[in-house]
Amino acid sequence: MFRRSAKNKAETEAAGNTEAPETLRLFVAVEMPHEVKRLIVDTIEALQRAAVMPWLRWVRPEGIHATLEFLGATPEARLPEIKRALAGCADAGAPFDMAPLGVGSFGGRNVRVVWIGLGGDGGALSDLAERVEEALEPLGFPREQRAFNAHLTLARVRDDATHADRERIHDLLTRFDPPVFPTFRVAAFVLMQSVLGQGGAHYRPLATFPLRDE
Repeated sequence: MFRRSAKNKAETEAAGNTEAPETLRLFVAVEMPHEVKRLIVDTIEALQRAAVMPWLRWVRPEGIHATLEFLGATPEARLPEIKRALAGCADAGAPFDMAPLGVGSFGGRNVRVVWIGLGGDGGALSDLAERVEEALEPLGFPREQRAFNAHLTLARVRDDATHADRERIHDLLTRFDPPVFPTFRVAAFVLMQSVLGQGGAHYRPLATFPLRDE
């Protein structure tokens, strides 16, 4: 009978115990203060009462944030170098003011995404996103090809929505009167992990990077 040598057995067991490095779904974002999230909830509920619910997949309020860059699936071992790069971005910029504005959409009359725009010092948010991209690009994270658009995603239109459904959403949004949102101070940004689970994604802050005060 063939008997496996102790060396071969050990090599086989070692190979069987080898696990792929753990990956995390990461992105960089600015979080909204509590009072802004409360008004966003009011906005979502008002839109739902307007009978656009069947065609939209809503973002949970706790998951609403201004995304600066999406990193995607990233080995956990890379967290230290990512945090070092982002800390440098924070040191290079001062806090600034922002305010949510009206409700809008991407896709023209063929609506794909419903959002709330961000006003105030929108140039400062765009500059911060640019610094984040510059810092992470040498680590192998490609830049976004589209121009940065400061917004908070509220909902995505279902794939099975017809063109007529999407036009109805567009028309409703043009008539919708959103609440008046307060101005808030952006004093930090966050490295976030997106954890997929039952009921959708949940978000876990991994590190916060305060902006340098003037």
